[in-house]
Amino acid sequence: MKFQIEDVTVYFPYDNIYPEQYSYMVELKRALDAKGHCLLEMPTGTGKTIALLSLITSYALSKPSNPVKLLYCTRTVHEMEKTLAELRFLHNYQVKHLGPSARILALGLSSRKNLCVNPRVVSAENRDSVDAACRKLTASWVRALAVENPNIPTCEFFENYEKAASDAVLPPGVYTLQDLRAFGKEKGWCPYFLARHMVQFANVVVYSYQYLLDPKVAGIISKEMQRESVVVFDEAHNIDNVCIEALSVSVRMQTLEGATRNLNRMNQEIERLVQYFKGRLQTENVEKEGPVTFVASINAQVGIDQKMLRFCYDRLHSLMLTLEITDTGQFLHIQTICDLATLVGTYTRGFSIIIEPFDERMPHIPDPVLQLCCHDASLAIKPVFERFQSVVITSGTLSPIDLYPRLLNFNPVVSRSFTMSLTRDCICPMVLTRGSDQLPVSTKYDLRSDPGVEKNYGKLLLEMVSVVPDGIVCFFVSYSYMDGIVNSWHESGILKEIMQHKLVFIETQDVVETTLALDNYRRACDCGRGAVFSRGKVAEGIDFDRHYGRLVIMFGVPFQYTLSRILLARLEYLRETFQIKEGDFLTFDALRQAAQCVGRVIRSKADYGMMIFADKRFVSLCTVTIVLLGNSTIK
Repeated sequence: MKFQIEDVTVYFPYDNIYPEQYSYMVELKRALDAKGHCLLEMPTGTGKTIALLSLITSYALSKPSNPVKLLYCTRTVHEMEKTLAELRFLHNYQVKHLGPSARILALGLSSRKNLCVNPRVVSAENRDSVDAACRKLTASWVRALAVENPNIPTCEFFENYEKAASDAVLPPGVYTLQDLRAFGKEKGWCPYFLARHMVQFANVVVYSYQYLLDPKVAGIISKEMQRESVVVFDEAHNIDNVCIEALSVSVRMQTLEGATRNLNRMNQEIERLVQYFKGRLQTENVEKEGPVTFVASINAQVGIDQKMLRFCYDRLHSLMLTLEITDTGQFLHIQTICDLATLVGTYTRGFSIIIEPFDERMPHIPDPVLQLCCHDASLAIKPVFERFQSVVITSGTLSPIDLYPRLLNFNPVVSRSFTMSLTRDCICPMVLTRGSDQLPVSTKYDLRSDPGVEKNYGKLLLEMVSVVPDGIVCFFVSYSYMDGIVNSWHESGILKEIMQHKLVFIETQDVVETTLALDNYRRACDCGRGAVFSRGKVAEGIDFDRHYGRLVIMFGVPFQYTLSRILLARLEYLRETFQIKEGDFLTFDALRQAAQCVGRVIRSKADYGMMIFADKRFVSLCTVTIVLLGNSTIK
């Protein structure tokens, strides 16, 4: 369908549009007109992605003299491919109505691991190994030696790409990662370097958050993107955590031992810094310092000043190029040390250096770790806000939405939360405060190990598997709690009774095991028997739509581990800098995690299911109705 929003003709590839999609587009256009940033929340299953893509691409088509480039950031490769598939469908619709003038170039950009087509390289076990194997074949000095000695291996795809020179371009179209690999094989060109080259010419680029938020990666990939670009962070409910992770570094004794081995091959001044860190890890007490004090200590003891620290990572990179080192995977330890040094030399606030001689949960096992902890998410995203005229932060679960501008330290020109319009009762949320024996249920620290609570949780699941058809998904507050309670159910015989009704599959932190368990869970649901899938509190990436998730049970409120020194330091910083109370942030974080968990089962308006919040604290959390149920308003 085609319709007008003020001066923009919007091309929408479906015959019908939801009211919330139209409202979403109107608010998004307001932000683009104002050349400002915005926060937009719209529930999962209401067509947020296609609404966003339709408005921004139509907006660009309406202003051919001042084209807008779209940088679309996703959390996972799966989300990237889904976004590009939606964009292709939209692009075909626009070309059908407008002809060749609507053609654009859109592509996804990912790591070598996901784009490489050289069998010798892509067979490496992990991303770092693939990167190292690629550099061994494509480094300039390796290729120069190969000219003189044909026995030195090079990458035929990269060589063909280099020979093609200016002819190595992508025709207009929408290219997923699979399309890029297929195009590369057809032409004999390296799809990774081709995509890297074409991002500066593309109208739409879909890539990972890290390509904009991690300073090391952004300086290479995104440095030439024009200011007129529109940046979208999709599924951005955890964007503050992503920002903090991008600027945090942990150094263990194994890291320092590996760095020492690296230094034996690169005997430079940085060895003094490694020795300093080793000395600091000899402490028997927990120590906490700010960046200024830490840098002063380094300067006093080993004579390395802030300026030298600040450029440590860049100098290491230049040194590795000078020494013609291609096996970069062997030098990850020293890169970690230099990354830490660069960050501590760059920032004077928003960080803490915490040295712990052991893991506080296992105090009798020495395991010293030095952690540079970022507490201020705004530091990583500030360059993005300053550089690009419009940044869109959107997700299905942003409530309470007014906390994000404080966490990220920006002023959105538009901040809106939309509800889902439904024509039938398809969601049945319930809060369970007591078990069948009327004892309160909770994962609060003083109750979580209570045999009565574990028994009541088991009975709840047993009652549900006997009456709910198809798939049931259970979320626990942590992997360790899930392991403990499943063992308790096994010993008491409850697990055996549950399995008389449905098979039980348990997620582990091993990717291969979890993938196998998930495949078998789906097979059990497909054959009609149904099954139970138990997960830790991580809820990203896997959807349980349709018959794969007719009921989701949230066992407990997923609060963070409140005795963590890193969390305590962050809470103190948020209170002092942004006046965010500890309780407000912990409640906000727990409820957005819970919202993500239960939202895994409702993925479209045609879906239906039950949601059980099994913890007495859900009643007392005053914002639970807004966060968990407010996006499911039944009209």
